[in-house]
Amino acid sequence: MNPNLTVDRPTFVTHLECSLTGERYEADRLHNLSAAGKPLLVRYDLAAVRGFLPRAMVEARATDLWRWRELLPVRRTENVVSLGEIETPLVPIPKSSGSPNVLVKDEGRLPTGSFKARGLVMAVAMAKELGVTRIAMPTNGNAGAALAAYASRAGIETIVLCPDDTPEINVREIALQGARVYRVNGLIDECGAIVAKGAAEGRWFDFSTLKEPYRIEGKKTMGLELAAQFGWRLPKAIFYPTGGGTGLIGMWKAFAEMEALGWIGPERPKMFAVQASGCAPIVRAFEAGAEHAERWEDAHTVAAGIRVPKAIGDFLILRAVRESGGRALAVGDPAIVKAVEDCAKKDGLLLCPEGGATLAAYRQALIDGLVDEEDEVVLFNCATGLKYPMPKAGTKLDKKKDIDLASL
Repeated sequence: MNPNLTVDRPTFVTHLECSLTGERYEADRLHNLSAAGKPLLVRYDLAAVRGFLPRAMVEARATDLWRWRELLPVRRTENVVSLGEIETPLVPIPKSSGSPNVLVKDEGRLPTGSFKARGLVMAVAMAKELGVTRIAMPTNGNAGAALAAYASRAGIETIVLCPDDTPEINVREIALQGARVYRVNGLIDECGAIVAKGAAEGRWFDFSTLKEPYRIEGKKTMGLELAAQFGWRLPKAIFYPTGGGTGLIGMWKAFAEMEALGWIGPERPKMFAVQASGCAPIVRAFEAGAEHAERWEDAHTVAAGIRVPKAIGDFLILRAVRESGGRALAVGDPAIVKAVEDCAKKDGLLLCPEGGATLAAYRQALIDGLVDEEDEVVLFNCATGLKYPMPKAGTKLDKKKDIDLASL
């Protein structure tokens, strides 16, 4: 058994808070959005955590997601749902990036092959703790797979709606892991509208991105891990593939919590929110100086995971990017495809398209002088590239004839 789960440890959640107005909400009750229609954030008694949990205690634990238990919302160990959430490695890609200081945090090593496992393991554990029996969620693929896996393990019925052009492997994965999956003739926000209508009618609990408070808490472990892996400091810049932006928001929250605990100083990475040029509402809002992003019409990109026309946490993404001195950047599909190919052929690491977008954005940021080759930079590869279509390859050899080995 995982040593981080064998003993009950105190949890320090005090309340939930509207991310826009600061209004307080009671913990240990089911919530979707705040009265203002905005995401709720989990708040902790960080002074108590600081007294209870010295950094050395965390360092002595097994390096998995649950080592951060006191900074996570699950109260009781029996409600933890786990498929073995490891600390993901930092992999250098010097040949394709042109710098020995560029590292890929390879989230494809997590259960169900993507970083969606982080958010959904926490959200499902809290759903179990709060008595949810039926969940529905829209997805572009990987989130649905993670939800299906964890909800099946927890014994919670799950309905998943995905755009009709969601990669076939994702649809089959979702179904095989126990969810009822439906294809919708529309984009993810249109799938979300169906989920919201069913939730309003009492058919299920809405698990859409940022419409429940706990996916952020799972995703923030990316920031906690980065600090530990960098020796309790942070890289100069982070390039994050941004659709709903939960992970970027979560990391920014994690950095503030760690500073309050005295684990890190006030320095922060420049946060680069990376989108595809065919669906870049955050980039457009950033460049316009706006606080909220308008819906992106006719969204299209090979990187389906960041094809999110409108994000409910738009203002939180934009706030983190601006406070960090970072940027929102858009890259085209040709640059994404080339980055994936280059990284695979030159460095042996197969990125997903969304991960390829971060490498493409880094290359552009380097040209534009937004980062330097000497900067320590982390790119997030959000899923294993094995889930995505690859070009045909190989030359046929006729074994019935003599093979001229000199030609091979």
